[in-house]
Amino acid sequence: MQITFLGTGTSQGVPIIACPCNVCASTDSHDKRLRTSILIETNNKTFVIDTGPDFRQQMLRENVKQMDAIIFTHEHKDHTAGFDDIRAFNFVNKKKMEVYASARVQEAIRREYPYIFSDSKYPGIPEINLHLIENKKLSIEGVDILPVEVMHYKLPVFGFRIGDFSYITDANYISDTEKEKIKNSKVLVLNALRREPHISHFTLQEAIDLVNELKPEKAYFTHISHQLGLHAEVQKELPENIKIAYDGLKITL
Repeated sequence: MQITFLGTGTSQGVPIIACPCNVCASTDSHDKRLRTSILIETNNKTFVIDTGPDFRQQMLRENVKQMDAIIFTHEHKDHTAGFDDIRAFNFVNKKKMEVYASARVQEAIRREYPYIFSDSKYPGIPEINLHLIENKKLSIEGVDILPVEVMHYKLPVFGFRIGDFSYITDANYISDTEKEKIKNSKVLVLNALRREPHISHFTLQEAIDLVNELKPEKAYFTHISHQLGLHAEVQKELPENIKIAYDGLKITL
């Protein structure tokens, strides 16, 4: 299984206009972060978890030619705003896109993209098959996936475990029951927004503490805001088994 970090950044705390921060001015490519998403390639199948606003750019950068399924963690725009661009895969792969999401996320997709579901469809719109994710194991294209329900303040969000790989983004609380699903992962990806407390995201120290508790062989931090600081400087502070992920990083399990 190969994992590609399509994006490791977030809309949270990202300055846009007249940015005074040294992260925006950094010449280190590790500090250039698109919105958080990953590409999973396993058993000759290709999945993406989340289609944020940068989805099209990420697909072009990684030269992705095939897509078997889209899987959603939750409905926030920084994870769904690029959904319309799946139409390119309809055209290339000559089939509908298989889309996996919770009932709440499906409701948001229907609300935000009503033209996809119209009785009178406009030519060229995305063509999809919606599949329900519940908090129980599912199989997508022959690949077993275990949802992990975490809390993003008061919003339930799904993380996922695929084999020895666990992926958690947009969380600030994981119950003991759900932690059991993550334990013994070889690789854990976890959100670490910034150093200061946040209402709905793990801080850097909270993420480190959780890694120490769950004890994966390796951990990668994602969903990083500019407020965390420069990649190279933060990496120096971390234990050997924890890395700051960056856009384009590839890992193989």
